Amino acid sequence: MKKLVLITAVAGMLFSACNQQGNGTASANTAADTSNVSATNAPVMKFENDTHDFGKIKEGEKVTYAFKFVNKGKSPLIIKDAVATCGCTKPEWPATPIAPGAPGEIKVTFNSAAKMGLQDKQITITANTNPAQTMVHLIGEVVAK
Repeated sequence: MKKLVLITAVAGMLFSACNQQGNGTASANTAADTSNVSATNAPVMKFENDTHDFGKIKEGEKVTYAFKFVNKGKSPLIIKDAVATCGCTKPEWPATPIAPGAPGEIKVTFNSAAKMGLQDKQITITANTNPAQTMVHLIGEVVAK
């Protein structure tokens, strides 16, 4: 009787595991189907500079920098989101698709209020590129007023 219960439990776990794996594959296929662009034809964000050093600024000052890029891919580039490592850094990005070969920019503003010392603010850009995320950095030093 114990063997029967054990075999039933093992069979149930295997069946459950197979169903979970199948569901994951279906989800991945559905996600892949929503993207009509192959990896070879995907947009490519090529930045002039992926790091900008704003130097030394006084606490409370704001600095803004535009990370300029070109879509080096073969299909329109669509930026879905851009987020910074903290709320003191605000990225702005184009809402419209960037055509292949066309330029664009991500404007980033850093507010140094209540910040001191060396700063490295990472901005993660999510787009229809391969890989989907690209990172740029805004670095510098905040000194006392």
